[in-house]
Amino acid sequence: MARYQLKIKRSAEKELASLPAKEIIAIREQILKLTSNPFPPGYKKLKGFKNLYRIRSGDYRIIYTIYHNILTIEILKIGNRKDVYD
Repeated sequence: MARYQLKIKRSAEKELASLPAKEIIAIREQILKLTSNPFPPGYKKLKGFKNLYRIRSGDYRIIYTIYHNILTIEILKIGNRKDVYD
């Protein structure tokens, strides 16, 4: 399987930087795993969106989209499960 490139929106980088250090490490690991498998166990396609997915890392959610034609995954949002969908 081809490896995907990773892009992270600047706003998502800021959201990640504001989290506790141990959460940042766990979330980074989850994001890096997406490059070899964009559909890891536990991923969910978000309803009402054509190409939007989420994975969990503890109480945090990582929202991303996949561009299969250019083998790129873009991280759009990272946040606590209670506010990330707003």
